[in-house]
Formats: sequence, C-alpha cells, structure tokens
Amino acid sequence: MKFLWGTLVALSALSATLAAETTHAPGSFSYNRTDFLLNGQPFQIIGGQMDPQRILPEYWTHRLKMARAMGLNTIFSYLYWNLHEPRPGAWDFSGRNDVARFFRLAQQEGLRVVLRPGPYICGERDWGGFPAWLSQVPGMAVRQNNRPFLDAAKSYIDRLGKELGQLQITQGGPILMAQLENEYGSFGTDKTYLAALAAMLRENFDVFLYTNDGGGQSYLEGGQLHGVLAVIDGDSQSGFAARDKYVTDPTSLGPQLNGEYYISWIDQWGSDYPHQQIAGSQADVAKAVADLDWTLAGGYSFSIYMFHGGTNFGFENGGIRDDGPLAAMTTSYDYGAPLDESGRPTDVYFRLRDMIQKYVPKGSIPSVPAMPARAAVPEFQLRPAAALFDLQGRPTRQASDPVSMDALGQAYGYVLYQHTVATDVAGNVTIGDGARDRAIIYVNGVRSGVVDTIYKTPSTVSVTLRKGDKLQILVENLGRVDVRQRLREQVKGIVGHVSVGGTVLTNWCMHSIPLDTLPAGLDGKKTHVVRQKDGPVFYTGSFDMPAGAAADPSGDTFLAVPKGIKGVLWVNGVNMGRYWTVGPQQSLYVPGSILKARNKVVLLELEPQPDVKLSAQGIPERKWFNNADPDAP
Repeated sequence: MKFLWGTLVALSALSATLAAETTHAPGSFSYNRTDFLLNGQPFQIIGGQMDPQRILPEYWTHRLKMARAMGLNTIFSYLYWNLHEPRPGAWDFSGRNDVARFFRLAQQEGLRVVLRPGPYICGERDWGGFPAWLSQVPGMAVRQNNRPFLDAAKSYIDRLGKELGQLQITQGGPILMAQLENEYGSFGTDKTYLAALAAMLRENFDVFLYTNDGGGQSYLEGGQLHGVLAVIDGDSQSGFAARDKYVTDPTSLGPQLNGEYYISWIDQWGSDYPHQQIAGSQADVAKAVADLDWTLAGGYSFSIYMFHGGTNFGFENGGIRDDGPLAAMTTSYDYGAPLDESGRPTDVYFRLRDMIQKYVPKGSIPSVPAMPARAAVPEFQLRPAAALFDLQGRPTRQASDPVSMDALGQAYGYVLYQHTVATDVAGNVTIGDGARDRAIIYVNGVRSGVVDTIYKTPSTVSVTLRKGDKLQILVENLGRVDVRQRLREQVKGIVGHVSVGGTVLTNWCMHSIPLDTLPAGLDGKKTHVVRQKDGPVFYTGSFDMPAGAAADPSGDTFLAVPKGIKGVLWVNGVNMGRYWTVGPQQSLYVPGSILKARNKVVLLELEPQPDVKLSAQGIPERKWFNNADPDAP
C-alpha cells in the first residue's frame, strides 16, 4: 500500500506539471431562465465545497478523485485573502495557497470549478478571510463603499486575476463562474459597494458573476445586484421559492442553484457543544439524500457545503458572535462532511453516490479509490523543556497603556502584557473592554485565574498586588469573528486600560508571541520543573512510525493528548492546531505526508500541572466527546 500511495504522490506531481502544460479549447458557460449551458448544452451542477487552503497539497489529487467518485462534476472553492496577502503587498501563492495548481488538478480529474474569491467569504475563517492588517488602515470600513477598503480589495482581486485569469473556461480552463461577495444580504444593502466590487471582478474575469444569499426576503433583496444571477443557500425547496418571489429584477433570474446545501454544521469549542455530524443516523442521512434527490429530479443544481472540510491548521480558525459569547471554531473543520477530515468516505458519501448515479450516464462515475487504514502510534512521553515566559527577550514595545495585538503588527497567537506594580493595589482585574479573547492572569509568575469570552459572563479574577509585584496577562486570539465587521471588535489583545480594583495601571511591556515559528532551545537537552499554577510550558517528545507507514496517507493518524488542558501542538515543525480538553475535538489530524520514520513533537501547554505527566498517542479513529472546563466561571 505504501508503494501505491508513494506512486500516486509522484504521479500527482507529474500530472500537475502536465496539466499546466496542456492546452484546452476555449469553451463557454452561460444560462437561460431554467438551465445552465455548458458549451450551449444544458448542464446540471452537481457540486461540492472543498477549499484547497484547508488541505495539504500532497492530498489534493486524492480529494479531487474522491469528489469525482461520488459523482460530483463541479468543485466550489473559497479563497482566503488573509493567507494570500498576510501583510500589505506581500503575496503568497505557494504551498496550500497555490490555488491555480489545485484548479488545474481539478480540471485534470474532469471537474469544473466555481470560484468564490470574496474578498469576504465567511467560512468560519478568521475575520471571514480578511487579513488582520485591515484593522490598522486609517479610515477603513469593510464591506461598504469605503475607499480604503475598495482600494485594498481591488489590489487583491487584480492579483487573483493575474494568477487565475487563464484558468477560466473562456480560455480553456475549468472556472465556470465567480461569486460576488458572500451572503451580503445578511450584512447590508449597499448596492454601490456591490457594483464597485462587481466591476473589479469583471475587469479580471470573463465568466459571469452570481450572488449567494440565504432564502429569505431581506437576504435576497439586500444581496441581489442588477445583472448578476441570484442563487440561494440553505433549504432548497423554500429557498428556490423565495428567490423567485423576492428577486423581481429579471436580470438576476435564471436557473436555480443551492450554493450551499448544509450536510451538517460546524463544531465549536465548549463543554456543552457535541460534535456535529449526520453519519450513523439513518434518519438524518435519509433526509439529506432525499433533499438532494428532489433537487436533481427537479432539474436544479446544488453544491454540498462541505463535501470535504479539511483542517484549520495553526491559528487559522475563526469565531462566531452575535451579541452573546464567542463561539470559537475547532481546529478540525470536519463539518460532518461526506468525506471526513482525513479524506475517508463516510456512510453519507456512499448513500449520496448511489443517489447521484440515477442522474448521470451509466458508468460515468469512477470507482471509489482505495484508502489505507490510518496508523496507530503507541503512547509516548512528553517532557517539560522550557517555560514560555523564560524564552521572551526584550519587550516588543513599552507604553503607558496596553497596545493591541494588531497595533503590534501581529495577527495571530498570543501577547504577553507585563506591569510592575508601583503602589499597593487590590481588587478585581478589569481588562480593557473585555478580554480578546482568553486571558490568563499571573502574579509573580503564579496563575491567578482565567477570563474567557466563550462564556457570556466570564470569570472575575481578583488579585492583591504589593509594590514591586509583577502582573502578567497572557492574551490568546481564539479567532476573529467572521460575521461581525466593526473594526474595533476585530482587534485582538487588550484594547483599553487595565485596572485593578478600579485603579488604572500604567506603564506596560508588551511581548509579541505569534509562534509562526518555534523558539530556539526546544531540542530536548534542557528540562523545566513545573510548579503549581505555573505559566505556559513547552513539552517535547518523539515517536516512530510503524514500519511502512510514513510520508503518505498510510501514515495519517490523530494525535491525542488525553491529560492536556489547552494548548498547541507541532509535529516536525508544522503547527497542527489547538487542542482543548473541553472538546468536542479530542485529537488533532496529522497527515502522513509530513511524517518521517522518527518524528519530533513540541507541545505548548498553557496550564501545566506539576503532578501530571503528559503523554500523547496516535489513534486511528477519532473520538469526539466533551469534558468539564477546569476554568469555567
């Protein structure tokens, strides 16, 4: 099996090269009132959402083959502006961001592509895909007719045009159409803004545009734009009826497409939030199959959201908040999808495959590729190597008042705020206008409490400080909210003053801890003695892969840290993402493509316990469950 998968990886690389060199005849994609037309012939979109930036490139070909084998003919893909332009003018279209290569591979597998470039995409991504630096641009107001935003968005769309323009169907590529904004009717009604964005897209792309909104009157009327096809998401039957009732502009009417049919739903961290899935439930699976069967039988089109969700590697997850607590998304974006996080088909996958075969020519759906079993890794020890605070050098900045994460030029990770007490003070700690998003408070290096905004009423932490004491506040960005767009609310770290017992504290040192790379000194040669209520500690360890299981999907595994409280885990220098005992996610997906015979693990445990020896193990099947939060209010 290892040889077969190694061959597939090599062939994928060769195929990508050949696909880039292959020329395809220009085609056309249009529509009339009832049908999409591919090269003049009716075309029913049987689609599914799969975002390349949540999947390692080594697995793109396999995931696309799995899409074709379920019967899909079209892939819908969001693009993440924040990954393509992490700093103003600093573009990245390499690795997971090489979306042009993903689309070429899709075409090679016989799949068409629908482009969903944003600039706002929602998708439970950090700030809906917006780069964090937007919050620091003077005069910025996103998703409206605002010159700073339109200028930044135009730069992004123009760059996408250079990267992807040649992949449109009009130039022989797989891209059929492009989405204008995303569910804009859920946000606003600024038609001037939509028209400006549509003009940018049309300057760079020849294919037609469409809008995607929920199936309600305000959503559809707010998001629709003259001359742009309006489609819905959510429930097909009610949504299609709503589209034809509330969209009265004939230039926005055409064939019915459910741009996001929700198979399941998202997962968020919390003791009270179980894993969302329909796999294993005969009634729920039957309903999804029946809904999509009805759609195809009526001659309509759909895209399953998600067909394959993938992973929020590192700190890439977003959050959701209305007027209540923060819903922080898990590292896994499994989404209960037909193709699970590791690319294995579920019972939903096979039931949908059986249904789709009724609507396509016999024999046109390829066989489902074989997939090796995931690897099991025996338990291995993790040893405390260094304290996070000991690895900090000179402060990033010193100021009278705390400086936000974003103002420090940092997008993700942590900021350590440190104050040396000038006069005795005692009472409750008030952190600006609220922690953003989780603050651990220390006095002289000893943990005093946690303020966590995943709760409607976070804990209150009270301290007694004497002159010369050191107050430290470690603030973690748990993910910018994807559906709230006021800039001040998206800024992380501390925004405002810090007070104790009503006394405002001034003179702060800020240490940026983005952890985009691991600090030096974690080679395992040094050790750290964990104390009671200690600060965050790096642990290190290593594991060997079972013989014949590495460097390909036969080495895929899920690493679990059963006694860990909260933190981040790296394997061979790659940030696998956050773990948190509250669940529902209790293990981290580790793709076999990053593994070797011997593998190094680094774990940052935010709340180490002196009487707990941490260990990890690789399990072949995920376990989803919840635990009580030791830091709950």
